[in-house]
Amino acid sequence: MLTSYSSGQILFFRVLISLLILLVINLLFRFSAVRAAWRKWRTAPVNERRGVAGSTLLGGILLTSNWLLFIYVINKVSVQAGSFAYLICPILTALLGFLVLREKLRRNQWLAIGLSALSCALLGTGSARTLLMSLVVAATYALYLITQRRLQGYDRLVLLTVQLSLAAALILPTASLLGASPLAGFHDLHLLLMTAILSAVFTVLPLFLNLYALNTLPSGTVGILMYLNPVVSFLLAFLYFNEAATTIQAVAYAVILGSVVLYNMRFGAKLASKEVIR
Repeated sequence: MLTSYSSGQILFFRVLISLLILLVINLLFRFSAVRAAWRKWRTAPVNERRGVAGSTLLGGILLTSNWLLFIYVINKVSVQAGSFAYLICPILTALLGFLVLREKLRRNQWLAIGLSALSCALLGTGSARTLLMSLVVAATYALYLITQRRLQGYDRLVLLTVQLSLAAALILPTASLLGASPLAGFHDLHLLLMTAILSAVFTVLPLFLNLYALNTLPSGTVGILMYLNPVVSFLLAFLYFNEAATTIQAVAYAVILGSVVLYNMRFGAKLASKEVIR
């Protein structure tokens, strides 16, 4: 419904409207959580304050970049490419956790990473550009998750509000460079309605649901359920958008699905359960 608009235009209004919704929620209904987060940061040691500030800033940049790239991939490349990105993202996050945070990986996880690499190699024999776009989308979100590991104990909604505030501060002066036209957008009722739905129903609401789920369901259950997102996207790509897949692509998708099953056999998707909804 928004494919005729530039990715920058969609991003601009998604960030702006999501930020307005979160500001209303936090200032009117969760002000005590805002004060608690501020008090926690202000009373923390200097090194922790610097680390939290740096991770929040970097997280805002990575999240905004991920949104922009994902919008572009879905609208200009293919739904399959976007689906593949989020199917491989938790496994890529585990690999980055090993490389950056020195987290240990079990044997079945290394095998899953190997199968993921094989899947990428198969897709690379077709369109290297499409594969690269998928990997960049997955990498920006995986790096976002890694940066957020330093923010344990801080309210997620408050942090997201701060990150979107930083994103808005970056996007406003660079709107034209992103292909966004704010003045034209504010006079476009279709764009405003669609991005409002995108912001409220598919950005803020899933975050609330994710937070609630993590408080009531086992983390492994939440992690496994998150894989439904790219699986449903694949079904939409083939059944609704009538996208075609070559034999090699079909094999690659089967391999990555197998790697996901293998990855979760013993690990329970513990890392995936910590994700913030994109």
